[in-house]
Amino acid sequence: MKTILTLTAIIFFGTFGVAQNTTKEVKVETITKSVVIKVELKQTTKEDNKVARLYMFKNSRIKKELAFKTKRNRSKLA
Repeated sequence: MKTILTLTAIIFFGTFGVAQNTTKEVKVETITKSVVIKVELKQTTKEDNKVARLYMFKNSRIKKELAFKTKRNRSKLA
């Protein structure tokens, strides 16, 4: 009995609370403005006469530079 009264009270107060929220929609006036965009493009060309290297395998230049050997990498003979 207590549960039934609690549930009816919750439903009653819930619907009563929802019914009290009478908010009016506020309409806002919109103003339209035109936008003018001025863009100046300056194209500069660089003339580089460098030679491009083509490698057979991907990343071969990087692998070559990472595979360098120094004097300390050599094994010492006793």
